[in-house]
Amino acid sequence: MIALLREVSPRLAACELSFLERVPIDVERARAQHAHYAAELSALGCSIEWLAPLAANADAVFVEDTAVVLPEVAVITRPGAASRRGEVESVAAGLAPHRPLRRIVAPGTLEGGDVVRIGRYLYVGLSGRSNATGIEQLRLALAPFGYRVAGVAMRDCLHLKSACTFVPPDILLMNPAWVERGSFDARTLIEVDAGEAFAANTLTVQDVTLMSAAFPRTEQRLREAGVTTRALDVSELQKAEAALTCMSLMLD
Repeated sequence: MIALLREVSPRLAACELSFLERVPIDVERARAQHAHYAAELSALGCSIEWLAPLAANADAVFVEDTAVVLPEVAVITRPGAASRRGEVESVAAGLAPHRPLRRIVAPGTLEGGDVVRIGRYLYVGLSGRSNATGIEQLRLALAPFGYRVAGVAMRDCLHLKSACTFVPPDILLMNPAWVERGSFDARTLIEVDAGEAFAANTLTVQDVTLMSAAFPRTEQRLREAGVTTRALDVSELQKAEAALTCMSLMLD
C-alpha cells in the first residue's frame, strides 16, 4: 500500500474553519504529530510518497480532499473552498504514475473528505464543500468501473467523514447527530460516545484502525466489537478541523 502525504504548511494557523472556533496552533507540535502519523503508516506497511510542499497553502497537508482514489482510477476534485484549489495539480502529478485520472470541473465542487466508500458504493456528503453537480460528475466518472454513487444529507459538520467512517469488514462508525443511520448499507452500526462528537473519523490500514487519542470511550466501543485499534495524538492538527483520514491518500 502507498500513502501520499504532504508536509505541514508553516501557515497552518490560517487554515479554513467552518465548525470550529479559531484557536492558536503550535505548528512545530503539529509537524511532530504529523511525523508520528507518517511513522505509524510506515510501520503498518505503507510506502510513503511525499507530495511537493506547498508552504503558502495553509490546508495543503489535508491531501484527502483533493482526490478520490479507487483501484481503477483517481478522480481529481474541485474543492468547495476556493483557497484549496491551488493544491490539486501537485496531487494530480503525484497520482498520475499510479492511476488514470478523471476530474471534477466547474460548477461542480467535491472534496474527498465527503466520500465514504463501502465496497462498490460511494456515499458523498451534500456538504458546504461538495455540491450536487460535483456528485453527479463523480457518478458519471465512476459508472464505467461499476461503482454506484449516492448523495447523503448531513448537518453540523465539515465533511461526511467527520460524521462517519467505514471500518472493514462491516462496521460503520457514526455520529447520529450529524447523519442519519438509514443512509448507508452497512451490516453493523456503532455510534460514537455522546461526549465525543468528532470521534467517527478513523483510518483502517492492514486490519488496524487508527483513531484520535482524544476519544478513548469511542475507541473502547470499537475494541469491544473486536476491532484492533491504535490511538494517535493529533490534538494540534484537530484545531485545524483535521482528522485521521484527511492527511493521506491511500493507494492499494
